[in-house]
Order: sequence, then C-alpha cells, then structure tokens
Amino acid sequence: MLKKSVFVLVIAALTACDAATLQQLGSAVGAGALSETDIASGLKEALTNGIGKGADQLSAVNGYFESPYKILLPPEARQITNRLQNIPGFSEVEKEILQRINRGAEDAAKKAKPIFVNAIRQMTFADATNILMGADDAATQYLGRTTRDALYAEFNPVIIESLDKFNARQYWSDAVSAYNRIPLVEKANPSLDDYVTSSALDGLFAMVAKEELNIRKNVNARTSDLLRRVFARQDNK
Repeated sequence: MLKKSVFVLVIAALTACDAATLQQLGSAVGAGALSETDIASGLKEALTNGIGKGADQLSAVNGYFESPYKILLPPEARQITNRLQNIPGFSEVEKEILQRINRGAEDAAKKAKPIFVNAIRQMTFADATNILMGADDAATQYLGRTTRDALYAEFNPVIIESLDKFNARQYWSDAVSAYNRIPLVEKANPSLDDYVTSSALDGLFAMVAKEELNIRKNVNARTSDLLRRVFARQDNK
C-alpha cells in the first residue's frame, strides 16, 4: 500500500498533475494496466453471460407470457376481440390468442443466443472500448445494429411454425374473418406473424438492455477478476 502511494506521488511530481489526474493514476495503479485485449475479453465475457441469461429466461415456458415483455395484441385488435365476445367459439379469443402468440415467441427466443454470441465474438477492440465507455445501453445499441436483421430472419419462420403449432395463425385468421363479416366494420388484416416477430424482438432487446445495465451498475454481477478490473475503468469514466 505504501509503495503504491509513493509511486503515485512520484508520478504526480514528475508530471505536475492536478488532483483529478492524481485520482485517475491511483485508480489505474490499483486496478492494474488494461490492454485492449483485456478490455475486449472482459466485455465479451460479461455480455455473453448476461445476454445469454436473458435469452434463456425469455425462451423458457412463460418467459414472455408471464413477464414484463409479454406480447399484447395491437390496439386495433382489441376492437376485434371486443366485438367477438358474444360470437360462439370466440368468447375467450383474446385470452387464447395472447397465450398462443407468446408461446410462439418463447420458442423463437431459443434462436437468439447463438446469434448474439456470434456478434459479440466479432467485436473489434475499438467496438469494445467504445461500448465500455459509452452510454448505459451502448452494447444493446451495438447488438441492435448488428443482429436485428439476422434475428428477424431466424425468428420469423420459427414464429410462423410455433404459431401454427399452437394453431394461433389459423385461430386469429378465423377470428378476424368472423369479425370482418360483421356489417359496417372496417375490415382487418388477418396476418399475425410479422407483428409477433417484431414484438418478440422488442421484448428481447428490452431484456438485453436490462442485463447490460445490471452488468454496468451491479458490482456483484462482476464474477471474475477480469470483469472487476474492466468495469472499474467504466466506473471511473
């Protein structure tokens, strides 16, 4: 401890640094020098662990359906479900369709982790440093730019397959067709998969942002020496 203090004072004298610079030097000595490789490795470790955990949670049964990321029907669809309450066979149309579309999203979320991990592995040193020292959702923004199209391409067919497995698209199509037969109503679109896919991705990235914030703010989430050293640098930005 004494050696560290003497070292900092000597550096301060040689460079005539101010109090703020002295504090930064003290932090750097305490944390140890970080190479670009250290920063990239630490950030990739944190994101892989945190985001993998988030994807696993959403892909579990009720991961969407009983979570803050539950996919709801679009506002205009409520007009349909409300009007169908008294039509035989459709009295619980909203309850049924909500469960089925969220089950489809949970199935599709199983595809997310390898896509995220691949994007994280491809981060450059500059990407990692910019993310570490960036906004609290900098990693989420990066993953949104680099993975959303690939995720949509993977999610959409799985959503379609899952919706069909739970008979949700046919159920919804039947419900909309019944609605469209009601006189004087504005005709509705019976397609469901694009809306569910986009909503599932919105929920996924909201979960990613939550996990990123936890890594940045919760020191207990830093479960290795490398993570503690890397994110100590972020703490001092």
